[in-house]
Order: sequence, then structure tokens, then C-alpha cells
Amino acid sequence: MAYQSLYRRYRSGQFNELVGQEHVVTALKNAIAENRVGHAYLFSGPRGTGKTSTARILGKALNCTSLEADGEPCCKCDSCISFAEGSSYDLHELDAASNNGVEAIRDLISKVALGSPGRTKVYILDEVHMLTSGAENALLKTLEEPPSHVVFVLATTEPQKVVSTIRSRTQHFEFELIPANLLGEHLRWVANDSGLNVSDEMIDYVLRVGGGSARDALSALEQTLARGGTPDDDTAVEEVLDGIVLGDPSVVISGLSKAIQSGRPPRVIGEILIDRLRNAFLTAMGNSPDHLSDYQTEMSKNLSERMPLATITRSLETIGASLVGMRQSPDPRIDLEVAVLKLSHPKLQTDSNTILSRLDKIEHQLQGLGSSISSESPTPEKIDQNSANEDIAPSPIEEVSSVEELEPADDGILSLREVESIWPEIKKNLSGKAKARFSGGRFTSIEGGEVVFALPNEIHRDRCAECLSEVEESISMKLHRKTSIHLIVESGGQETILQEKPQTLSTVSRDEDVDVDSLEDADAAAGDGLSLVVDSFPGAKIVTDE
Repeated sequence: MAYQSLYRRYRSGQFNELVGQEHVVTALKNAIAENRVGHAYLFSGPRGTGKTSTARILGKALNCTSLEADGEPCCKCDSCISFAEGSSYDLHELDAASNNGVEAIRDLISKVALGSPGRTKVYILDEVHMLTSGAENALLKTLEEPPSHVVFVLATTEPQKVVSTIRSRTQHFEFELIPANLLGEHLRWVANDSGLNVSDEMIDYVLRVGGGSARDALSALEQTLARGGTPDDDTAVEEVLDGIVLGDPSVVISGLSKAIQSGRPPRVIGEILIDRLRNAFLTAMGNSPDHLSDYQTEMSKNLSERMPLATITRSLETIGASLVGMRQSPDPRIDLEVAVLKLSHPKLQTDSNTILSRLDKIEHQLQGLGSSISSESPTPEKIDQNSANEDIAPSPIEEVSSVEELEPADDGILSLREVESIWPEIKKNLSGKAKARFSGGRFTSIEGGEVVFALPNEIHRDRCAECLSEVEESISMKLHRKTSIHLIVESGGQETILQEKPQTLSTVSRDEDVDVDSLEDADAAAGDGLSLVVDSFPGAKIVTDE
């Protein structure tokens, strides 16, 4: 028997042999078992995922004389054997890529009404999206109402190009790329069944080349075995990506020259770059494709960490545009070289996307710089104490959200002398209003844990009560304990204060920076003009009214 390629020898002959298409297999087997088979199906999906093989298995099951209960063909009866050999009169395949004219479809339609040896005649139209407009129109009527013994199966890799009138007359099944783990298991089974010696490195390479396609993977495996088991070297393509990441045009040109020297056309190199960048983009978005091998997954993760997301997006757009331009370019190599040079040397581009990419790169670098700075412990500088006292001005008292959080100290009792000693410094940092109003009184005693502050009259006391919380907070922060102030009117009025302790009744001195603008005007109903002046400047003394 003549040698057969691996993908032909191990082509699926039963539903349970299909890899990675369980959703399609389940639906078709149920339809066969329950006798609910449609008159027309549309199989779409990437190449090499089993569309045509599934159509043949469907035809085999519809004509099997010993059909199993679950809808699986027996593969032993004459009908099944003839389907497997391709000699069945019930199976008709038409390549719509080469037979896309009206005459080919009319010839097919003329044969549809003829009988067949089996129960069902199956027509498989491969690459149906390549039919001409006239051919599609000629097929419509027969596709809509075919004879009861006819089933149409349309297969395509580009379902969006199939006219809606045809899609609406079919049951559409979408085939998926085969996950890497399932395809890897299938390749190892094929190797063991064929007595082939394959390594894990070879399997990883075949999975990378196959890209989720069983047929492409088997072809790559066979080609690799023919070379003695040595996978193709992809270091040149990786060098191009490294040059884009580093922004080094010389590395990019060197890698691209090596890749072209190895015999790969520029368009193939561009497609490989697009595939690498797409995988890195999906990985960066947290959605790594299932058809990638462990090696590919790790490589995509590494690239996504080294290349900012904006750069990946711009690279996909730039290289994709170059692939489109290669179709009409006299030298596709130039298109690819210009594209990768623009990516490695952003100054060659001035569009908004490039500018955003530069900003993204700078942001990425700043984030790394910030993390490195935060990881280092700063070393405090030694400052001379004398020079610090001379050059650094006293800082204002820090604000606290709540004085109630300060607990009284347990190491001693608050004394009047302690309060009086800090009062001058406290007063310097008060607001102008509070400083002016509290300058006319004095601390007299400590009663019940409260500091008693005496004032000359009731009006003065009421004015000071408006600023009492500010003074209490300042004293509490300075003493590191909760301090309350009780305001009283000095017995004997203002004259008593002057006789007993004139030094404590200080007027607003010239060296104190009082915010005059913050002083409130006295109420007009408070008294005559002289009273208005007195109430407006609490703590002041009228020497003469001249």
C-alpha cells in the first residue's frame, strides 16, 4: 500500500474520534438518534479543525445499516466502508473554490433529484464563500426545499462572506481551534500508534506551528520527523521582537535579515509577528488562548510584561497594515522593514498613537523608579542643633481632629504654674481674634481639673467663649493631656485685676502680631461710642478720652 500522510491516515472516521468539537458532535448525534436531521448545515471555523471530516461522518451515519443507538456509525457495513474509501454513490463533494460558477451549481442541481443506493444523498460544498453571486442565487431555491433524501453540508473558513440568504436556510455550527492539551494528547497518540519517536520539545514546536489545527499540526510533525526531529529555529523572529521592545533598530534589522535568509517570505514573517503579538495582547488582558502550549504561554507572558499594552496595540496595527500593503507591493520586504523600523524607532512616527505609546513607556519607567525608591530606607541627615534653632522657625501647633482622643496623664496633677509657663507660646500661635480677646484676662486657679480664666466683665467673657475651643485644643496639645477652661468674671471688675496683678493684665503689645482684620466690630446696641471702642478691643485700657 502506498504511503499516506499522517493527517490522511489518522483522519477522523467516527464522531468520537473528533478532537475538541464536543458541542458539534453532541448536537449531530442527538439529531441522528432522534431522527431530526436538518436538510442543510453550515460548518464554519479555522482550517484543519474537522469540518469536512464531520460532514463525511454525518453522511456515513445517515446511510449506516447498523447504526448504533447513540447515532454513531458502525464503520463495518458496506455503506460505511464505501464512505471511508470515498467510493460511495451517496456522497458528492464539490470544491466551491474551483467550481464556483453558475454552470457547476446547475449541474449539481440537476443531479439532486436523482435517486441513490442509500437512504440519504449528502452533498458537501467546501469553501462555499467563494461561490459567485450567480451561483449563490442558483443554489438558493434547491437549498431551501431539497428533496427528502438530500442533505447539504456547506463548509467555509469565512462565514461572514456567505450571503445571509444562504445562512438563513441552514443550521450553523461553528468549529473551534483545538486546545493545546487536547491536541498534544492527540499528537502523542498518533506518534505511539505509528511507532514514531518524538520528544517533548518536538511536540511543543508542532503545537506552536499547528496553532490549534489538527491537520496543520500533523503536517508539521511529519515535516519535522523528515528533518531528523530538528524543529525550525525561531530565534530570528524573537530577535525582531526584542529589538522592538528595546527600541533598537539595528537589532530589528539584524533579526529580520536572518529570518529572510532562512527562506521565509516577508509575509510569513509578518504573520508570525502578528501571531506572537496577538498572543501577548490576549495574555496581558488576562485571556490567554487555549490552543497555546506551555512554552507559548510562557513566551507570551514574558513579552506582555516587557512590552507596554499601548506598544503591543500599535505594533499589531502597524504590521497588520504592512501585510495589507504587501499584496500590491513590488517588494514586500521593504514594507515589512519600514513597519518594524517605525516600531523600534518611534521618532519616525508623529501620530497620536505613537505619542501615547511614548507616554505609556515613560509611565512604565516611572512606576519602576517609584517602586525602587520606596524599597530603599532613607538615611536621615544629621543637623546641627544650634543651627537648627537659629534657622528653623517654630512651627505652628498641629491641628487635631478631636481633643477627646487625648487622655489625661496619670503621672501628676495639673498645676497653675505649668499652664502659665506655656501660655505666652500658646498665645503667639492663636488666631488674631482669639489672641486679642484672651489678652485681657489671666489664669487664677485649678478647680476640679479645669483651669479657671478670669475676665474683667461679662461682655468680655462672652466674647472669649466664642474662641474657647481653639484655646483648649492648643493647650491640650501642648500639655499632652485633655484640658478644659472655665471662664469667670473677676470680682471687683477691671480695676481689681489692675491692682492685684497688673502684670497679668497686659494690653496688646506692639511686638505681638495681632491680626487686626480678624477683630469683630462691636454690636451697635452695646452702648455709646466709647463703649463701642472698648468692646471692639478687649484687653485694652482707656487712659484718657481726649
